[in-house]
Amino acid sequence: MKKEDIIKLPNSHLRQRSKRISVVNNKTRKLASDMKAAAVDWEKSRQHEISAALSAVQVDRLERVVIIRDNLEDKDVHDFNVLVNPEIIKYEGKIIEDFEGCLSVNGFYGKVPRYTKVRVKALDLDGNEIRLKAEGFLARVLQHEVDHTKGMLFIDHIKDKEDAFYALNKKGELEPLDYDKKIKDNRILWQ
Repeated sequence: MKKEDIIKLPNSHLRQRSKRISVVNNKTRKLASDMKAAAVDWEKSRQHEISAALSAVQVDRLERVVIIRDNLEDKDVHDFNVLVNPEIIKYEGKIIEDFEGCLSVNGFYGKVPRYTKVRVKALDLDGNEIRLKAEGFLARVLQHEVDHTKGMLFIDHIKDKEDAFYALNKKGELEPLDYDKKIKDNRILWQ
């Protein structure tokens, strides 16, 4: 798969719940491999962005498969963990607002409230149950991706829309967007 295979709003599939995988098989492994290829291809086209994770719905497959980058700091390391049927079984810590972006919400970032710690249950690519604890940025990424499997996007969590949206400038720094001029009437975001 390529970056062009990543669907974006207003594609209605992004608002649908993904189906659980009943058996992890070669089809599931191929999907995960294709998702990795699309994520890496996407980030090669972006100077200042990293593809931290991707959900199967973002490549137009309504299946509960998520890939999460192993190394969230180094853009040159292209190893991803695969989570099949991921679910958050416990939210912990404080709720903190921080920046999020999405490969399917092109060009926009927003301040999103998320828990600082989560516990997740999923299957690996061999069909074995795995459990993990995550905190900080990884916890945020996991919440973002599990939301995708439920048909939710990061913009759905933003309550105070007037001071919440940003875009990257040419230096790779986030700058606030004027809600009334750039966001309010952007029907793509709110469909």
